[in-house]
Amino acid sequence: MATVMTAPPSTRAEIVDVPFAYREIVARLSPGGRYIDAQSDDDSPWVPFGDKAAIKHLAFDVRQGIFSNILWIKEPGVIGTHLHRGTIMMVCLEGSVKYLEYDWVASPGGLILEVPGESHTLVTDHPNGVKLFGWMQGPIEFYDENATLVETADVWWFINHYETYCNANGIPLNPKLYI
Repeated sequence: MATVMTAPPSTRAEIVDVPFAYREIVARLSPGGRYIDAQSDDDSPWVPFGDKAAIKHLAFDVRQGIFSNILWIKEPGVIGTHLHRGTIMMVCLEGSVKYLEYDWVASPGGLILEVPGESHTLVTDHPNGVKLFGWMQGPIEFYDENATLVETADVWWFINHYETYCNANGIPLNPKLYI
């Protein structure tokens, strides 16, 4: 009778040579794992996103239309109404945030899940604003107060946002961000 694992084996801190038939193909074609330092500006600077916000870009995957970043709203403020065309997962790192369309407030450690086809208006009332780590897939459509489409932001928009800022400020582009 087979046993059921209740926790991963963790008796020794050592590298184990795991057999894998496609190791050479992975080594040749995979971009590989990497570490991005989100605490400092060494790997990615804070790029202004309007007057009261900034974005620290962490990853761009053009094959799947995925991008990851930390959104920092620096004081009480709003990121206007937007509609997601893909799935969004965010973790509140600091401060707090809510959507006007819902009755909850996210606090540090809280997970926010957004599904395609929903629109909402992100607001922080916290005196220090909010920092949100996000892993996002697909375009985000931003609308004005009259429900007129203003901009569609997808992985290409976010790459341009990062690269334009870096190029204008003499900051080298970080190849580790492109997966």
